[in-house]
Amino acid sequence: MAKGKYSYLIRDLSWLGFNQRVLMEAADPSVSLYNRILFLSIFSSNLDEFFRVRMPAIFAFSGLATKKISLEDEYPNDLVEKVHTTVFGQLEEFGRILRDEIIPGLKQGQVQFCYDEPLSAGDTESFRDYFLSAVLSFLQPVFLKKAKPGAVFLENNALYFIVSLQAPGKKSAVQYALLNIPSGAVPRFLEKPEQEGKIKILFLDDVIREMLPVVFPGYTIQGAWSIKLTRNADMNLEDEFTGDIAEKINRQLEKRDTGPATRLLIDPAMPGKARKFVQYFFELDQREVVSGGRYHNLKDLAALPVPKKPGFVQMAWPPVLHPGFDSRRSIFDCIREKEKILHLPYHSYTPILRFFNEAAVDPKVKEIYITLYRVATDSHIVNALISAAKNGKSVTVFVELKARFDEANNLKWSGKMKAAGIRIIKSIPRLKVHAKVAMLRREEHKKLVNYSFLGTGNFNESTGRFYTDHGLFTRNREFGQELGLLFSCLQSGTEAELLGKTNFRQLLVSPFNMVKRFEQLIRKEISQAKKGKPASVILKLNNLQERAMIDLLYEASNAGVRIRLLVRSICCLAPGVKGQSENITVTRIVDRYLEHARVFIFNNGGDPLCYLGSADWMNRNLHSRIEVCYPLKDPALKKQVMDMIDLQLQDKIKAVYLTANGENKRIDLGTPGIPAQQAIYHYVQTLAAAE
Repeated sequence: MAKGKYSYLIRDLSWLGFNQRVLMEAADPSVSLYNRILFLSIFSSNLDEFFRVRMPAIFAFSGLATKKISLEDEYPNDLVEKVHTTVFGQLEEFGRILRDEIIPGLKQGQVQFCYDEPLSAGDTESFRDYFLSAVLSFLQPVFLKKAKPGAVFLENNALYFIVSLQAPGKKSAVQYALLNIPSGAVPRFLEKPEQEGKIKILFLDDVIREMLPVVFPGYTIQGAWSIKLTRNADMNLEDEFTGDIAEKINRQLEKRDTGPATRLLIDPAMPGKARKFVQYFFELDQREVVSGGRYHNLKDLAALPVPKKPGFVQMAWPPVLHPGFDSRRSIFDCIREKEKILHLPYHSYTPILRFFNEAAVDPKVKEIYITLYRVATDSHIVNALISAAKNGKSVTVFVELKARFDEANNLKWSGKMKAAGIRIIKSIPRLKVHAKVAMLRREEHKKLVNYSFLGTGNFNESTGRFYTDHGLFTRNREFGQELGLLFSCLQSGTEAELLGKTNFRQLLVSPFNMVKRFEQLIRKEISQAKKGKPASVILKLNNLQERAMIDLLYEASNAGVRIRLLVRSICCLAPGVKGQSENITVTRIVDRYLEHARVFIFNNGGDPLCYLGSADWMNRNLHSRIEVCYPLKDPALKKQVMDMIDLQLQDKIKAVYLTANGENKRIDLGTPGIPAQQAIYHYVQTLAAAE
């Protein structure tokens, strides 16, 4: 925790704290076995991303800090050590959960998962033909010559064996070879039916390990240890006003998987001599070589072929059809009737797809505008936009080419849309467009009427099945006018022109008026509290890191404002600290759905204001991204969102409190009740039944 006038939690340790919360869910016996395995997979995937995205910055800034550059707040000198200590402890817990709970649970269900144990002779023989016919062709053994360090390139996050060999007739000579584990080309897990309906699941790694004499004929196999190298994935684009952004991103994508190493995971059973050779040959710093487990890339557990039978899987929650969208009526008639809000994934995603599908064929729709940040690999929405353009409509799409890990997908779709005649607006230098908004203009009574959709999540029907988000359909004239202004600004294409236009009154748009408006709303609560009147702030965010906003929340807490925060992931605010944040609580919820919506509620003298939007309170969101937040005007819709937030604040099962030190603390395992997500699902069902 950094010290000064106020104290803060360290961003990177908070990220790892969220991953610890994911691990807690994997350890929870009340969660279905299949979902516990999924949480282990999510934990592993998150950790890979941490070492690809954050660890390079930690290494870099830790080095700068030693040169007396003041970075102590975010990057204390011992941060690398703290990260490794934290991760090591989490990996130990990961292994314990898998060995002591998941594997025995599978065995009770007649599934034997062979983990960290040698295969029997029968297992090896049963897969010999499969190995020779389906696996061997993908193996690429390479002998490593000590005289040529760095001559062999390790692909990012790929799996390999380091194999220790003795050549024929050379008893004392030890050679090392690199052998790939081709888990992308063939399944990572292999199923073997057993008697009485039992199933045995084996790692491809272990089958290859047993068949090494076939790969290295004549050699004596002394040992084989798995390794995995993670490389820096932070693109660090040097945004300039000249040059084509797509070309620059394509060049950076080519470099991404060749970036500098941030972590080499090795099998802890690897002898010291072999470890030294690996570090030397691949030219790694000692702190970049980390002991892991016998297996790496355990995000692959998501593909573990576990039978979907009772006791292994949780009860499904079929999405609720929003009763306000009658399929026998035009979606525009439904929206014209009154504003409507979707609560995803509790509601079906269908109305969003209908919004674009019907717009594509409706002759009255003349123009379509949309921002795209992350879209599905096979996007129905983008295909609808292509259809609209081919039907003669004017379609303008802002594609954020700098969306991390989605650059290639976005480049692909932007090319297809451009070929169909869609006007593509690409990334703006030094600004990412993270807003989730769309608008279309429809001719009604010889006038163009704006129909708007404003969301908290991406236009992505795939993630829409498990990300919790809200989306508003509206014909509100002011919203439409201001979205029109935003799209006009985006088409200017330069930061200077964008920042020169700030005429937003209803919408909060960063980096124009969002910070100023949020500051005004918090200061109003501070004023109310100082007068002895009720004052409160409720925020639901994915991440909270921006220091000025945290300081303002600290100031509000000291003034007596009650502040309740729902922060899923990074939280740099330290709650419950005397003289700083005594009136602030932070709750973190992890359950079957990923909490993704951003909600901002202010007491406002007893007439609450409720905003939804795309912006977290991070430096990047508030100062270097185009984000949009919007007020809920309809009292009934506002009540729905506030009721859902209240259910989350009351959750005593899937929610944890964040301590002043950033630890996840269970609220009360013995408290009766139901998890908030389950309660919200029932609430949405009740709303549908009432209409």
